[in-house]
Amino acid sequence: MRDERVLTALRHVPRDKFVLPEEKQNAYADKALPIGHDQTISQPYIVALMTQRLDVQPDHKVLEIGTGSGYQAAVLAQLAKEVCTVERIKPLLDSAFHRLLDLSVRNVKFRYGDGTEGWPEQAPFDRILIAAGAPELPRTLLLSQLKEGGMAIVPIGPRNEQTLLGIRKRDNDLLTAEIIPCKFVPLIGKEGWSE
Repeated sequence: MRDERVLTALRHVPRDKFVLPEEKQNAYADKALPIGHDQTISQPYIVALMTQRLDVQPDHKVLEIGTGSGYQAAVLAQLAKEVCTVERIKPLLDSAFHRLLDLSVRNVKFRYGDGTEGWPEQAPFDRILIAAGAPELPRTLLLSQLKEGGMAIVPIGPRNEQTLLGIRKRDNDLLTAEIIPCKFVPLIGKEGWSE
């Protein structure tokens, strides 16, 4: 990892503020940690890799699916003009909102709902990051809400192991490239897994 903008963004976001009190001693370990409600905060390496591959620019509007603790949104907020984040578990969304408020992060909008439906009222987005594993590419979401030339990062595959994909929208088609094997919590919703 040599992307100075991404490294600086990671340094500016205190990961220990995004973990459960009993996990504070592990806050900076390079591993995923539980955050309650059967959800996790991704390991720092994956957050850095996804952020780097997304190539977020200062004028970008980014959609994040799966707010979780709010950590990835806080990192993206350091790089983008605006971040719109969607979470289906209300207590996680509320906690993330208060965390980012406490950290004076003011360029993030929060929405409660099915992340696979995105945020049509805020679309189109320059970048989309999905922080949960989808059984297959959420084509409807990406084709309808990603700008032409825009990029997305999505973990795709079975529940127990996925492949992180980089996606570019070109001529109303989705071009995909494999990045690395990974493991995320399942993406639940219309274009994801059922409960």
